[in-house]
Amino acid sequence: MPTRPGASPPPANPWRTRSTRPVYDNPWISVREDEVVRADGSPGIYGVVSMAAAVGVVALTEDDEVVLVGQWRYALDEYSWELPEGGADAGESPQAAAARELAEEAGYAARDWSELVGDLAVSNSVTDQRCWLFLARGLEPVPVAPDPTEALEIASVPVVEALEMIDTGSITDALTVIGLLTLDRRRRGGAGDATAATTK
Repeated sequence: MPTRPGASPPPANPWRTRSTRPVYDNPWISVREDEVVRADGSPGIYGVVSMAAAVGVVALTEDDEVVLVGQWRYALDEYSWELPEGGADAGESPQAAAARELAEEAGYAARDWSELVGDLAVSNSVTDQRCWLFLARGLEPVPVAPDPTEALEIASVPVVEALEMIDTGSITDALTVIGLLTLDRRRRGGAGDATAATTK
């Protein structure tokens, strides 16, 4: 009979690491290859990509519009509309990183912050990266300061329009989809603080 998730403790981890070696490293990612004993007991290798924690910001204007940034994503060779997002610097808290990214990419500071989703794993078969999403309100303009790798467009669209962009495939970035759908669920009375999206 199927197990109900969370109804009992998880089973013991069947994976075993016999050795590990670094393969590649740059300022943004590192790659290692582990010699492992797999879940079925057979020997194998497993590659793991390590990255700094990622953050994203659902930033809402006074008109209940969400701030989006558009940019070309090199790895996919696609243009992408996304929340302001990026990686945390060493020693930087997720919320501090989110505030920095909102300022650098979108040109806003926010008076009111709350955690929307915490400690996500968006690609847990290949990377150990963890991700956080925040809700930001009370926006005030500040100078933008994008990274040299970023050529950004900035837009503000009604939340309902952003949700429609998910339905039509115009928004495909995972953190953006999760952030917007979580906001919508809370507004509809889902788990968490159902008023967080509409009040300070």
